[in-house]
Amino acid sequence: WGFDFVRLPMDYRCWTDKSDPYKLDEKTLGEIDQAVALGRKHRVHVNLNLHRAPGYTVARPPEKMNLWKDEEAQKQFDFQWAQFARRYKGIPSEQLSFDLVNEPARVDAPTYAKVVRRVVAAIRQEDADRLIVADGRQWGREPVFELADLGIAQSTRGYDPMPISHYQASWVGGQSWPEPTWPLKRAGQVLDRDWLRKDRIDPWKKLAAKGVGVHVGEWGAFNKTPHDVVLRWMRDCLGLWKEAGWGWALWNFRGSFGILDSGRGDVAYEDFRGHKLDRKMLELLRQF
Repeated sequence: WGFDFVRLPMDYRCWTDKSDPYKLDEKTLGEIDQAVALGRKHRVHVNLNLHRAPGYTVARPPEKMNLWKDEEAQKQFDFQWAQFARRYKGIPSEQLSFDLVNEPARVDAPTYAKVVRRVVAAIRQEDADRLIVADGRQWGREPVFELADLGIAQSTRGYDPMPISHYQASWVGGQSWPEPTWPLKRAGQVLDRDWLRKDRIDPWKKLAAKGVGVHVGEWGAFNKTPHDVVLRWMRDCLGLWKEAGWGWALWNFRGSFGILDSGRGDVAYEDFRGHKLDRKMLELLRQF
């Protein structure tokens, strides 16, 4: 189908000893090795991401430590990425990259930049050539100009407007939102392709103008948004990112936001090796 990038959202607890955070389980790490090897074999770039890192996650339950404030959390964060840098040293960055922590939020730019600079130094001490990505602030939405000189890429998100991407999604309170259209009319304002450009693209273009690579690390729409609305919105997003020269990663490939087994009630699925394929969405993605 032409997909050439996969982002692996990982939870450090899966391979980290509960009683000793500096003791790691080789069996579980071996599964990550396998994913990296499969990517190299099939020419799919693998992007490792700590979706839950020591001291920070957007998931539940929250971490006991605070990555932005606690020295021990930062030490563990540095340790985790340094061991991955050491483990995968020699694998070209064309095949493997590190996405430091998923969707940092409620942290000011100087504090976030300080933590990122510290962990990047730990990675580069082991592997000076590894491609590193930092998510934007506020759940990946805002570019971090304080990191523009660091020689790393930054990752944005493609979930705006949220009433399109998260209609009926319980984890963000979307059950109370009215059924969306695209373009979306909200509080006397029309949100359309031009709005996306001004609100979501132009701020990141200013970062790109400083020589920073930009990537859309997550995007997609929950399966309760009407399918025709999703496809029209997707086309506008994809067109804007193509104009900007940015790559993207769909959340998710298989599941309630994806092209396989998404569980939509308004899609005529095609059977694909025992899975339900959203052919219309797949063909739209392949155009870009």
